[in-house]
Amino acid sequence: MRKAGRATIKDVAEAAGVSMGTVSRYLNGAHWVSQHAQHAIARAIETTGYTANQSARSLVTGRTNSIAYLLTETSQMLFADPTYALILRGTAVEMARRGLTLVVLVAGTDEERTNVSRYVRAGHVDGVLLISPHEGDPLVRELLDQGVPLVSSGTPLGFEDRAHYVTIDEAEGGALAARRFRTLGRRTVAMIAGPPDTPGGRFRREGFVGEMGDGLRPELIVEGDFGLHSGEDAMRELLRREPAVDAVFAASDAMAVGAITVLREAGRRVPEDVVVIGFDDSGLAADADPPLTTIRQPWEDLTGALVELILDAIDGAPLAHRMLRTRLVQRESC
Repeated sequence: MRKAGRATIKDVAEAAGVSMGTVSRYLNGAHWVSQHAQHAIARAIETTGYTANQSARSLVTGRTNSIAYLLTETSQMLFADPTYALILRGTAVEMARRGLTLVVLVAGTDEERTNVSRYVRAGHVDGVLLISPHEGDPLVRELLDQGVPLVSSGTPLGFEDRAHYVTIDEAEGGALAARRFRTLGRRTVAMIAGPPDTPGGRFRREGFVGEMGDGLRPELIVEGDFGLHSGEDAMRELLRREPAVDAVFAASDAMAVGAITVLREAGRRVPEDVVVIGFDDSGLAADADPPLTTIRQPWEDLTGALVELILDAIDGAPLAHRMLRTRLVQRESC
């Protein structure tokens, strides 16, 4: 029966019929605690309503049981690019299943980067999930130099031999889009690429260009920032350079949706006049008009692997890298 007031370790020990030391070892990893005692303690925690005093426990374990979700972009991009929200939601669910807390940190300005560095180095989190890595980011270098456990979502350009990371096969995804265009016999192909200092911007472009070969004119590659408005601007520029464009690959769904908007304004029908392929399958794709053919990232596998690797990194595991496959999702835009 639950006692009045906050239950203590002593209450749990009495209910389980074990010593307080055994309960303490159970709460700190169950080392040297028999299976029988573990089951008894688990039942006692449930019946007494015991919850750990996290501050006191942190003093003993040196752990905060909090992980940082670090977005190295402006705060607007957290809402402008749905992929960031997908990763946030997926990792938060995985953390909650393990009784851990996810702390969102945004470092898109110099002031924010300074504050994030101070916060992380002060020990408020056990590790960092790096979202949207940029090549040679000084904040990432600083955190790694300080020995902060860090896992990158995407290849951390410039830090590949220092950080754990989970990535999709970006180049494979770009190649899949190019093969689809070649199958359709499209002749005037264009690309809206992402920022070249990001893994998505660099490797998706490399895969697409490599597969297209001579079928892609260099002047028909324009860069955006993965956001919808940059896709609009890029498509306007592409139409200025070549009004006869009949196929567009955008390195994000958001940029693809922006491109479709501009094509419609210019009187070009999708897919009758111009076929369009995006990248991510972020939720925007299925709701687009027309529904967007895209390269799908395996979101659940990605977020699960990120959480698994950050917990390994916190425990001091050797560097690990994982690459996940992409696939083409066929819809009406292509």
